[in-house]
Amino acid sequence: MAEDKQKDKQKDKQEKKSDVKDKREKHREELKGERFTSITRILSTDIPGHKNICYGLTRIKGVSYSFANAACEMLKIDRKRKISSLSEEEVKNISEFIKNPNVPSFLLNRRKDLETGLDRHNTSVDLEISTEGDIKRLKKIRSYRGLRHALGLPTRGQRTKAHFRKVGKAIGVIKTKQKPATSEKGKKK
Repeated sequence: MAEDKQKDKQKDKQEKKSDVKDKREKHREELKGERFTSITRILSTDIPGHKNICYGLTRIKGVSYSFANAACEMLKIDRKRKISSLSEEEVKNISEFIKNPNVPSFLLNRRKDLETGLDRHNTSVDLEISTEGDIKRLKKIRSYRGLRHALGLPTRGQRTKAHFRKVGKAIGVIKTKQKPATSEKGKKK
């Protein structure tokens, strides 16, 4: 009886393994029929092909989830599709939309720019240049945030007694070393 149970268990295991192998083979055959690329390049950013469009677009610097979601809505692209399933034309439409978005201003990352006064959306290199310019301006006008940036300390009000010790000058507790006491008996007159 115990031997029969063991044989049944072994048969069940073998059947499960064969079912898994069949599913893998079917999946591979389906992928052969489709145009499959492992990496898609949008706005000079490599995005893995297995990601959903909405999450994949967040890999681009300056594109948040909300902005990616709005882009999918405006371009009428299903958010759950994979990045690898996009055609060349769709990739081109997405990159054009990200460069010149037609969305409400609260989704843009550069509202009321100091130089132009316009609402803009910066991505990748433009975003890096604008943030560097902002930090340089803060340092130049000697604002509190600018001074914190210059010293390499946190700018958003975090405490520095225990953390941020390796970055800049620590402001927290500093113990001084005591000098050893000298006795008068050891001195010669």
